[in-house]
Amino acid sequence: MKVRLYGIDAPETEKKKNRKTGRVSKPGQPYGEESFQALKRKIGGQRVTVEVRDIDRYRRAVSVVRLGGRDINQEMVREGFAWAYRQYLDRPYASEYFRAEEEARRERRGLWRQGNPQPPWEFRKGLRGQQ
Repeated sequence: MKVRLYGIDAPETEKKKNRKTGRVSKPGQPYGEESFQALKRKIGGQRVTVEVRDIDRYRRAVSVVRLGGRDINQEMVREGFAWAYRQYLDRPYASEYFRAEEEARRERRGLWRQGNPQPPWEFRKGLRGQQ
């Protein structure tokens, strides 16, 4: 099952290396790989609960992922591995995720160690402008 984590947006990872040329089709962002690895450490190989909130245009289940009662999406934001995706957040998650992001910013956790990290939605918009 393909899942997109509801209410958060993490830095982009490098996409698809060409095996022959070694060239990357889409570059990644600073902290993209660290974010991916953090999620993998949290839930990799474990049975999780998926609360499906929507289906996106790529047919992924937009979901809140839980492990033993923990909200993994919120943890990713609180630990500085993702932004609260304000454009798509609804109650009851919005205020919790906003607080988690403010805490991560204040404590300079994860991607907030960078001076002024570029949100993934701005990064993707810039890539579309280059095509």
